[in-house]
Amino acid sequence: MEPTESKRQQRDPEADQAEMTLWQTFQSVLWALLGVQKRSNAKRDFTKGKASHFIVLGILCGVAFVITLIFVVRLILQHATS
Repeated sequence: MEPTESKRQQRDPEADQAEMTLWQTFQSVLWALLGVQKRSNAKRDFTKGKASHFIVLGILCGVAFVITLIFVVRLILQHATS
């Protein structure tokens, strides 16, 4: 077997994609919110991801997080006063 053939077989299937999928972008945004991510995924984000997709999903996730916090605080305060 030639060395190039063995490298081709070991290659990551995600490496052939031209762009990241919406699900991959969403996962990267969630890991970024937690502050952890694999080095290989971070490299993929910078090479194949679109900044606009990360910005939009980041804002949506941030808004969802704030709305969830507001809901939880109101629920706690409602039960505390009754």
